[in-house]
Amino acid sequence: MTRSILAALAAAVAVTVLSGTGCNSTGVGDPCVPEQEYDPTFLGFNVQEVNVESKSFQCQTRLCLVNHFQGLVSCPYGQDQMGNPLPGAKTACQTPGIQQKVTGNPADPKTGATVQPECADRTADKAVYCSCRCANVDGQTNDGANYCTCPDGFKCTPLVSSIGAADQGLTGSYCIKTGTDYNANTSCGSQCEPSAKNCGNTQLQ
Repeated sequence: MTRSILAALAAAVAVTVLSGTGCNSTGVGDPCVPEQEYDPTFLGFNVQEVNVESKSFQCQTRLCLVNHFQGLVSCPYGQDQMGNPLPGAKTACQTPGIQQKVTGNPADPKTGATVQPECADRTADKAVYCSCRCANVDGQTNDGANYCTCPDGFKCTPLVSSIGAADQGLTGSYCIKTGTDYNANTSCGSQCEPSAKNCGNTQLQ
């Protein structure tokens, strides 16, 4: 196996918080695939959540941000309950690198192997990438912790308000791409569709 799933999960600190332009020298904005996607039982992220994965070896910043994203970076069009590709897609979802079929949790027949397609307006390039913490939960940078300055094309935005005493070092603001703010009332109005080929061709080749 190219990568040990257990080791990958141990290296990642994934934080979930319910919510209400290219590469540069800082590494902010570089693409990343969250470590959870190397687990074949993982069926994807929820668009209402923010996930912060620290210690990411894919990122120069060591932090992979999942900012209100639905589904899997590695499977933009998702798959059905039986693990089959949706009409128009040629392949079902597979874990990146090791290409193991995404199965979900067999003990949960209601969900099965369903992977939701990405949101058409919040595809991976807009919502999942390397980032860095630019301010604390109070919007300040004078508490002695290390913070970054967001590069051009990014803005410092509050994302993580509270995650428990053990991980307070991950609360606060992060650099996000300008123009990609999440709006619970309007975001994710439509999903990626294989027939429209509107979210990349990963599963269409």
